[in-house]
Amino acid sequence: MSTAILTGPPVPGSSLDGDLKSLGFDVQVASGPSDAAALLAAVPAGRRVAVVDPRFVGHLHALRLALTDPRFPAAAAPGALTAQPDARPALERALTAAPADSEALPDTLADALAADGVAVHRPELGSLVAAVPDDAESRHRARAAVAEVDDEAVRLRNAVKAHDGFFTTFFISPYSRYIARWCARRGLTPNQVTTASLLTALIAAGCAATGDRAGYVAAGVLLLVSFVLDCTDGQLARYSLQYSTMGAWLDATFDRAKEYSFYAGLALGAARNGDDVWVLALASMVLMTCRHVVDFSFNEANHDATANTSPTAALSDRLDSVGWTVWARRMIVLPIGERWAMIAVLTAVTTPRVVFWALIIGCSFAACYTTAGRVLRSLTRKARRTDRAAQALYDLTDTGPLAELVRGTLIRIGAKSPGTLGLAVLASAQLIFAATQLPVGSWGMVLAAGIYAFFAGGAVMVPLKGALDWLVPPVFRAGEYVTVLLLAARSDVPHAVPAAFGLIAAVAYHHYDTVYRIRGGTGAPPAWLVRTIGGHEGRTVLVAVLAALTATAGSDFTLALTALAAAVALVVLVESIRFWVSSGAPAVHDEGETA
Repeated sequence: MSTAILTGPPVPGSSLDGDLKSLGFDVQVASGPSDAAALLAAVPAGRRVAVVDPRFVGHLHALRLALTDPRFPAAAAPGALTAQPDARPALERALTAAPADSEALPDTLADALAADGVAVHRPELGSLVAAVPDDAESRHRARAAVAEVDDEAVRLRNAVKAHDGFFTTFFISPYSRYIARWCARRGLTPNQVTTASLLTALIAAGCAATGDRAGYVAAGVLLLVSFVLDCTDGQLARYSLQYSTMGAWLDATFDRAKEYSFYAGLALGAARNGDDVWVLALASMVLMTCRHVVDFSFNEANHDATANTSPTAALSDRLDSVGWTVWARRMIVLPIGERWAMIAVLTAVTTPRVVFWALIIGCSFAACYTTAGRVLRSLTRKARRTDRAAQALYDLTDTGPLAELVRGTLIRIGAKSPGTLGLAVLASAQLIFAATQLPVGSWGMVLAAGIYAFFAGGAVMVPLKGALDWLVPPVFRAGEYVTVLLLAARSDVPHAVPAAFGLIAAVAYHHYDTVYRIRGGTGAPPAWLVRTIGGHEGRTVLVAVLAALTATAGSDFTLALTALAAAVALVVLVESIRFWVSSGAPAVHDEGETA
């Protein structure tokens, strides 16, 4: 239980004591700063502590926002301050130094913590009231202001993500927020709702795998139900401030697991009707993953860049000032809400082949639109990228031991890099060309994969700080994924493409996991993990070698791909689960991209 220290006796008629207890605080009363310091010292080190002015008048939700959000080491609103264990030493120093006659002690302490280097979060209260009136008339006005605003309505409204897609905003959030409140009142957690969303999507995939019309209709309906629950978990987190590192990870990774499992279900259902669409299913997954890597890389390259201005960005801001263009631009990128709605409807009324072609065409257009805009921004802005951004981009490349060996050798001999992005494009282009032209089991394909590994090492010789260097990770993703797709599709080996689907799904999970570790502030996965699964260039070389060996020996390429997929999946899942279960990363919640 958390502890709240009132800096004096409660004001008669105040509900503050009960409000704090309803938020889970053990309420204690201090007679002054020295007494508050003694009470603070008696609180176990692992507990959150709040210091609250007994004259506080405000909404319960204002107190909740100021005192219970787990994402920040310290937070404050007028008359109220909270400190988590990491910030408590600074709070103790501030209490020790506070004047004995301080009348607004929580506000004084908040300023002292900020001066001591602690990041003190001050939530946007909007129409919510949080005040410390110093006379009866001011208290009366403050209480009247509290009565005029329904804080539950504000709480429900704020549970919805501020910037979301058209379909989510107008067709899901108007009622999913009430589902979130229902869940909160029954003690359900966002992680439980996230898991329910995953299970619903997996059942939807199973229905799609039946291959009959009733199954397709059920799959479409259940996919929409899964999306409603997917919106609900985030709204529940915002409604009840139940943010967590694991929650953000589950929400993000389960979205991909749900979507890609549904692709597999559609492919299985089509196969039951004699229509092999596995290549389209795998192409859809490759396209979606590469598109997401473009988003992630661009954001990591620019989120902390200095002098980060661009005429293109200014034009974008002007377009966003016109109401209809905001929704048009959000819809045109086919975010998750619009995409899942399209998949659900087309699954119910058409065939899996139509679903996949619609996905490929729609997502290709969206990817071209967003990438072109980001390229223009990068070429016209005067940004100076930081070492942190360069390291994040390097981590996103997923460079393995072969490219590391090349990189280290080139650096030692004093070689000069002719250009990071140019080498990455050259590496991937020659590899994909070879995969389309050379026999699948030829050793020439192995040579092309070796050339890819060599150029990949040269591409990361220098820090990725160029204007377009954020494109290097997605170029490598395309090189690896498309090559595996082409080798499996052109091998004419039964079930090779479904096996490749499993392999790319396992690798994509590793790449998404890398993104969310970086976002959570914990850095990339450990180097041993990247080395163990080969890095992007090592896996590409290995797949080419497996294709050559199985062709030469007359053995099963499908079995080789399946074994590789199982090995990669086992290693990355075990390490990922170990990390996220034991992670000490700060609690987060993703309010970013809607894709």
